[in-house]
Amino acid sequence: MTTSNKFLYPSKWLSKASAGDRVTCELRMRIISGLIESGAIISENKLAADFAVSRSPVREALKVLASENIIRLERMGAVVIGLTEKEIEEIYDVRLLIETFVFERLVKMDVTELVKELSKILEMMKVAIKYQDADEFSYQDLLFHETIIRSINHSYMLMIWNNLRPVMESLILLSMRARFQEKYEDFDRIIKNHELYIEAIQTKERTLMVQSLHQNFDDVQGKVDDLWMSQQMLSKGVEKEND
Repeated sequence: MTTSNKFLYPSKWLSKASAGDRVTCELRMRIISGLIESGAIISENKLAADFAVSRSPVREALKVLASENIIRLERMGAVVIGLTEKEIEEIYDVRLLIETFVFERLVKMDVTELVKELSKILEMMKVAIKYQDADEFSYQDLLFHETIIRSINHSYMLMIWNNLRPVMESLILLSMRARFQEKYEDFDRIIKNHELYIEAIQTKERTLMVQSLHQNFDDVQGKVDDLWMSQQMLSKGVEKEND
């Protein structure tokens, strides 16, 4: 890997990032994309030379990626672990849990401002599709879901999301770039689904939310109802405790 190679992580997202963050984001993308294969050994010295940085930001990057379980730290570098299909599925499990939990809170809140904000983001997503800008679409898509999660002001739920976000961001970027190339027509469905998401929040209709979750998580439909039921049971339990 050399700096002459085209970087996978969008450079415009790194304008204010530290050297350590830049190395972290790019390495994560290369590992999750498979460009750096599972089992590969990466050394601090080689990475420092490739990225034209000192060993300190490289060490910082390796620590972050080790905490995400995509590399294993060794004495002078790291061994790449990567992500298995099972782990990717588990990431989407957690995202489903977060979003069903958040919706149960939104049912009891004034969502007027949230709906306005989501509608603005959706317009930006449409512009990104028009100009076939996969990176901008990915940015707005993540912002859409993060805005929903932040709206309930739940610090620990946000902490879970923040831990999940970097790997999720890489998965979304890679997925959307592939779709723009291979399944551009699929974006009509994606936009309609986000419109459904907004409608579900605005009307506070659980059936619409379940429908949008079914459509949003392509390969995990079988889990949506189970997760939803568990969230409703949890919500009822909390209400009883507060009575």
